[in-house]
Amino acid sequence: MNFKNKLISGLFIKRYKRFFVDAKVNGQTITAHCPNTGSMYGLLKKGNKVWLSKSDNPNRKLKYTLEIIEDNKSKVGVNTHSSNKIVHHALENNLIDEFSDIKKIKPEVKFGKNTRFDFLLINKKIKTFIEVKNVTLSRKKDIAEFPDTITARGLKHINELVKASKKNYKIFIFFLIQRNDCKSFMIAKDIDPNYANALKKAVKNKLNILCYDCKFSSKGIEVNNKIKFKL
Repeated sequence: MNFKNKLISGLFIKRYKRFFVDAKVNGQTITAHCPNTGSMYGLLKKGNKVWLSKSDNPNRKLKYTLEIIEDNKSKVGVNTHSSNKIVHHALENNLIDEFSDIKKIKPEVKFGKNTRFDFLLINKKIKTFIEVKNVTLSRKKDIAEFPDTITARGLKHINELVKASKKNYKIFIFFLIQRNDCKSFMIAKDIDPNYANALKKAVKNKLNILCYDCKFSSKGIEVNNKIKFKL
């Protein structure tokens, strides 16, 4: 996924009202949109380096969006709206070995009455649903974790994926680790035990788990290496 415009660097000051971030850029304080509703645990330290994108939309109230925070000299992608774009780019460019034989990619596909999954993949014989989860949390060296707060939405997606499996869909949760400093991934059971337990049961019911980290450049963010998963 390429950035539309070159990112602007600054220093983090504070986050407030969930969707607002103040940052110092070229000596001035600017307010940017924070597109991440999670806790962003461990990232919101005053003085951390940040990267912002600037919108070309003249009618937008907040011209800037928080894209990346630096944590212990490692970049962390915090824009949850970018995660599907990153995975979509990877699927189109065969960057994920498990999905090398795709014939068609359909984003945002409805399932049941009240659920949309991020992707439906179609080949000659198999239909596959993928739900993408953006991962930013790392409390221990080399280990990425999800979730960083209780996630009722994530729990719903697990249950709906299991229902899809019973209708002969192949099902995946794709944990996109928007950082490049972790060698393994695990579920943060202490933060959301219900999510952890539901995921463990779902794996026994044909749920597949994929974890990949990301590669950062001045142009954009791409899916990089497969990461070991510890359930």
